[in-house]
Amino acid sequence: MEDLRAAINHHAKEGLHRGVVRVVLPDKGPSRDRWLTRAEVARLLRVCWRTREIQTVHRGTRRGTTIPTDRYPLRHLARFILVALYTGTRPGAVMTAPGKSFVDLERGIFYRLAEGRRATNKRQPPVPVPARLLSHLRRWVQLGIVKDYFVEWNGKPVRSIKVGYGRAISLAKLSGRVTPHTLRHTAATWLMQAGVSIWEAAGFLGMSPAMVEETYGHHHPAHMQSAAKAIAGEKNYRQSLVISLAAKRAAIPET
Repeated sequence: MEDLRAAINHHAKEGLHRGVVRVVLPDKGPSRDRWLTRAEVARLLRVCWRTREIQTVHRGTRRGTTIPTDRYPLRHLARFILVALYTGTRPGAVMTAPGKSFVDLERGIFYRLAEGRRATNKRQPPVPVPARLLSHLRRWVQLGIVKDYFVEWNGKPVRSIKVGYGRAISLAKLSGRVTPHTLRHTAATWLMQAGVSIWEAAGFLGMSPAMVEETYGHHHPAHMQSAAKAIAGEKNYRQSLVISLAAKRAAIPET
């Protein structure tokens, strides 16, 4: 619907029609709250790294049996998950890195906005690459595991991970709706749980501070803690305790 509205508005700006065409968008759905624990991420990565290709024997006495091969068809997803999770980057920018997006492996900076593309409301500012991820990226390049993109299959960029990703989620037995975008939600949640300021987390993720606070702020350890302590009378209790101790000390004669 948004694409249709944009196309109609562009058509009008070009003077190709004069009538007023209004496109009413449906109400915005509730924000997704599904995020992954570190244990779930570890299980997902383990599945992507260890799953081997299974082939069925079609001839001979072993016809119909299955045998594992030496190919690991989901390992490229492990690289995708690591980059998406540790940088909080949208899936599309991860798929184009570093071919169109640019990663400075020497300085450790991920320039997420694809070369030649203009900035939009979905901001993709440069982000420092965490040390743990940076060591992986450098190793992949040095060993020739990747050539032009960090997410490759048989030496070619991957256009879609929908099928493979869905299989990995199934094999890892993760509950709920876990999409590639869930990794971005997970990154934002982990930042809040770690006590990172909303302003800094917003800059790292390429979100507005208002969006971070509204969607993920409740995960922050300081979220409404002052109100919770005040309603429980903790502040008054501490003040009365200090006064009580001072009174007791004043009543004790010096020896």
